[in-house]
Amino acid sequence: MRENVYNTPGTGRRGGRPLRLVSLLLIAAVLVLAGCSNNPDSIFSRDSGATTTSDVARVPWDYRVVEGTVGDLIGSDMTILPNNEMLPNDGNYATGDKVYTLQYMDAEITTDADQKNQVRLSSWSTIKSYKDLNSATADLKNLKVSVTTDVDLIGVYKTKYKDKTRNFAVVELPSGNRIKQPIDDKRYTAMAKKKTVPVVLEEVHDFADYDLAYAKFRGWAD
Repeated sequence: MRENVYNTPGTGRRGGRPLRLVSLLLIAAVLVLAGCSNNPDSIFSRDSGATTTSDVARVPWDYRVVEGTVGDLIGSDMTILPNNEMLPNDGNYATGDKVYTLQYMDAEITTDADQKNQVRLSSWSTIKSYKDLNSATADLKNLKVSVTTDVDLIGVYKTKYKDKTRNFAVVELPSGNRIKQPIDDKRYTAMAKKKTVPVVLEEVHDFADYDLAYAKFRGWAD
């Protein structure tokens, strides 16, 4: 048996470019561009072959900093051990030097006509090297930004199986994607008549085009 209580929905940063402070009023406009870049420098793109019943986009999903060792030097490039990935030797490193590298993971998100998403994650790829951990961490903090904002609450509902009842809330993120999150009885009651709810989002920005970002749900803000 299922009870429904639905509401009506109301950086590349080249050369040390500083982090932009994005106004909360502009978050929706910025994040809705996620994965839609036509910028040839962007490491993410939209699939132009999307059908009329589904939409496919590549969006920035995650970044991490990994310690490595410089391997062979090949012209102006170098290999990074242990995975032997090739990078430009911009720091004039020597074989055996310890370096920190920034790696990214993107996601291919397929959204159908019912706004349901299927996510396929890529493997990790290396895009930049650093001589020290502090520099790498500074870039990482700029690429993954925590933001508190209000989002549309599509509705809350209950499911019941035998003697167990579970509650869920469906919210729409600024990017247009809808997600379902489990909630307890107290939050279910509090949300039942609301049209918007405060949430914590993590903006994951495109390394080569900082204005492009994808928002991931990271929890309730209240």
